[in-house]
Amino acid sequence: MKILFLHGWHSVPGGVKPTFLKDAGHEVINPALNDDDFDLAIRTAQAKYDQHHPDVIVGSSRGGAVAMNIESKGMPLVLLCPAWKNWGTVTTLKPQTIILHSRADEVIPFEDSEELAGRSNAKLIEVGNDHRLADPEPLKMMLKACEFSLPHRASHFP
Repeated sequence: MKILFLHGWHSVPGGVKPTFLKDAGHEVINPALNDDDFDLAIRTAQAKYDQHHPDVIVGSSRGGAVAMNIESKGMPLVLLCPAWKNWGTVTTLKPQTIILHSRADEVIPFEDSEELAGRSNAKLIEVGNDHRLADPEPLKMMLKACEFSLPHRASHFP
């Protein structure tokens, strides 16, 4: 599977989450997104999406907001603690979106994802103990969400 991974604010390509997906045997496109210019981050992500035609987009925190704001048609999204209230203009999700979020997130309130899932009929999974979602359980759930995010499988995600 080809995955476009969009990192969070003040994160860098090649972190724990994209490396975990790559080590699981997937091709991971992980561009450097500008921290200071959200529109530039969107343009960078859009260019990588258009160039590589991934099977799924994973967006972590601010990268989740970037993922929500690019033109990706019916592309499945896996959003990790998406910072949609902090950046961008999109306030609803497309079908086949799975949100992973920790109730103990100290950066982005869990309630933001509850609101987003509720207004979009997206699947929200509570997982992890903090904002990073970089422990074994959330990493495995992220991988599972990616593998189940294909259109014919998303409705069957646990």
